Amino acid sequence: MEQIAYGMIGGGPGAFIGDVHRKAIRIDGLAQLKAGCFSRDAAKSKAFGAELGIEADRLYTDYQQMAKAEAKRSDGIRFAVCVTPNASHYEICKAFLSEGIHVVCDKPLTWTIEQSQELSDICRKKGLLFAVTYTYTGYPAVKQMRKMVKDGMLGTIRFVNAEYPQDWLANPVDEHSSIAPWRMDPKVSGISNCLGDIGSHIENMVATVTGLKIKRVCARLDSLVEGRTLDDNASVMVEYENGAKGLYWSSQIAFGYDNALRIRVFGEKGGLEWAQEDPDHFYFTPKDSPKQKWSRGRDQFAPEAQQYSRVPSGHPEGLFEAFANIYKPFVLALAKHLKGEKLSSADLDFPSVEMGLDGVVFINKCVESSKAGSVWVNV
Repeated sequence: MEQIAYGMIGGGPGAFIGDVHRKAIRIDGLAQLKAGCFSRDAAKSKAFGAELGIEADRLYTDYQQMAKAEAKRSDGIRFAVCVTPNASHYEICKAFLSEGIHVVCDKPLTWTIEQSQELSDICRKKGLLFAVTYTYTGYPAVKQMRKMVKDGMLGTIRFVNAEYPQDWLANPVDEHSSIAPWRMDPKVSGISNCLGDIGSHIENMVATVTGLKIKRVCARLDSLVEGRTLDDNASVMVEYENGAKGLYWSSQIAFGYDNALRIRVFGEKGGLEWAQEDPDHFYFTPKDSPKQKWSRGRDQFAPEAQQYSRVPSGHPEGLFEAFANIYKPFVLALAKHLKGEKLSSADLDFPSVEMGLDGVVFINKCVESSKAGSVWVNV
């Protein structure tokens, strides 16, 4: 198919995540970067865009100008990728959606439930596609586990345990640090740091694999490094609508852990376990049977999971491929949409704006619970 034009907001010089998005999109060759506003510093933005090979007249000084100009072009971008700090997500996404341009945005979607609901409403009214980059749901092993739960191989889910420890904020971070200091600034990061940043991945991962809906939460958000106003450690008890229980822990002060997202799901007929740092494998333990180690590329995955696997077993797939597995179905669905073709649920195999809204509700309700003394709060 012909490559679809896209633009990027943020992700300029020195920005790790912007580079990850651009490389992931290139993996399948389905879309091409044609426009951008990469920095609030116009000179830096234009110089960076020129390095990426973007034409000068499509390098913009601000995102409002970019949205309006690209919407008017016959060859304008079809979707915009927002990779800016949390505080600006809402205004940027709204600007492009208002011009009829589809959107992909980093998580968390926004700060407030009302803002996320508004973005969801705009998408529904205008018939626009919107993906939220909950990266780790892109792994084939995760999609296979989702299929196994959906097929009833675990029976009714009873308990979920998920954790996401890191240690990169275990020491104080000042404004001169190479580590993003904005994450500890409420004016930029929002109402939560640790829970909003990595705890939101837990919420979405559990929802993706199990399909469970959260009924209520009881949370404690800790600021353990002296001088911080935002959380760097979070513990959450969860009750789901089907009666199952859950326990989530996210931390950025856990020495010895790099990016250790892990999920364990226990049902009446078996259990599943997967760790992000070994993403090609997961464990399935059927009732009254030994634990089984499943391997991407080796064991037979369902077609809806196998289609996202690119290389044979023993050749690890990682972060870039997981990102690419969010962009691949999004761009393919967009291509069908632009042709006027009806989209099926199978086409929409990426984290949606509604999932982004669910994540924002989760964050806000956990903050509410913690501030009230770790009481149970309905979701």
